[in-house]
Amino acid sequence: MALAVIAADRVTKELAPGIFPGGRELIPGVIGLRYAENRGIAFSLLSGAPWVLGVLSLLIIVGMFLYLRGKQVPRLSRIGLMLMLGGAAGNMFDRLFRGFVPDMIEFLFMNFAVFNVADACLCTGCALVILRLLFGKDE
Repeated sequence: MALAVIAADRVTKELAPGIFPGGRELIPGVIGLRYAENRGIAFSLLSGAPWVLGVLSLLIIVGMFLYLRGKQVPRLSRIGLMLMLGGAAGNMFDRLFRGFVPDMIEFLFMNFAVFNVADACLCTGCALVILRLLFGKDE
């Protein structure tokens, strides 16, 4: 699953610079596409240090992999962790090899940051793990 997230993220980020200047509405008033370059982490925090952020991402990914290796993880948590792993790897690649993370998805009905597939998978994965921790029963 993490590889599918990375593949979808790569494809959308390669296509993103071709989005029309000023953006394009996909669902009027709801969601659109607008190309942006994020040089930091969430909401452009810590801008200007892509190598530091990339290496930190790599260390977290490796640490997560080593910690979880061989552990029995409930299915919902496993899905969430794979989404998070794929999203983190996708953004790490961009930080290390581009110096920024391309963003392109924009909510039009509220003032929110422009984001990408990797960001959406990271947030969804976190939500799944939290739901499992709060409401999951032992399998």
